[in-house]
Amino acid sequence: MLEDLRALVEFAHAGSIAAAADRLFRTPSAITRQVQRLEAALGAELLDRSVKPPRLNSLGSRVLEQARDLLQRTEALKSLTSSDAEPHGLLRVGLSHPLAERTLIDPILALPEKYPKVRLRLLSELTGELFQRLLAGELDVAVVLLAEGKTAPAPLLTNIIASDRMEIVQGAAGNLDGDWKSLGRAPWVLNPPGCPLRASLIDRMERAGFTPAIAAEVHNMHLQLAFVQSGYGVGLLPARFIARNHSIDTVKVLRPPSFDLHPSVAIVRAGQLGALGKAVELLEHGFRRLLEAVDITKPVTRHRRGVPANRRAARRPR
Repeated sequence: MLEDLRALVEFAHAGSIAAAADRLFRTPSAITRQVQRLEAALGAELLDRSVKPPRLNSLGSRVLEQARDLLQRTEALKSLTSSDAEPHGLLRVGLSHPLAERTLIDPILALPEKYPKVRLRLLSELTGELFQRLLAGELDVAVVLLAEGKTAPAPLLTNIIASDRMEIVQGAAGNLDGDWKSLGRAPWVLNPPGCPLRASLIDRMERAGFTPAIAAEVHNMHLQLAFVQSGYGVGLLPARFIARNHSIDTVKVLRPPSFDLHPSVAIVRAGQLGALGKAVELLEHGFRRLLEAVDITKPVTRHRRGVPANRRAARRPR
């Protein structure tokens, strides 16, 4: 029916069957059959054939208005699903709590600057909840932390863009030893239950025979860092977060035996996104550049260089 509606619109625009046929690269008889087929489908005559050449009657004029609107909506729908079209429309992005920090705002803000027709809606939530929203069609894409070697559940699509390392940290004035026994006696500042990183830490401690004493459960990493810096408790924070926030001089990194937690940063989506795919690619590129800007190939630790004895002696007053 869409092609028949298109023939009617072209007939009205051109003023005759022959002119419409020229515009659509068809024969006049083909255009006539299309208009007749449309009339049969609607059960009403749309042309006044008592005059030469035929013209739209009053009902045909009203159908013409609806036909133009329907064809415009159809083109908009095709544009929405085309990967070649300029990104437009609403893009719903989820961020897992460990990634919802201020340094990630630049890639997000760059997206509407590049594609002004895109509207963003952001949601910060637990990773498992983000997966459920993706599966339910409530989100288009999510940026999450996954345990090393893990992917999102099928049929969700996982694209790993970086890896991180989790560090156990105490305040700069803390005096805990980096062993599980000392950490088993310390108060902890962690994400609430449901966080896979917290679960991995607790599993490792319990295998060593200890259970962490939870002093605070908060999703916000900046608040967790503030608690750790104040000496309130021990925390579990991403190495990149510590480095990006220039916090290495305000915390001490503790490395208990056999603790090596390397989560992956991943872009997860439920399927193809059509025109919005380019917007997601830009978002992914921005996140990747930001995450790669901080080198975590070496442990995040503080190094204080000792002053040679001869230089110390030279500095003493004589």
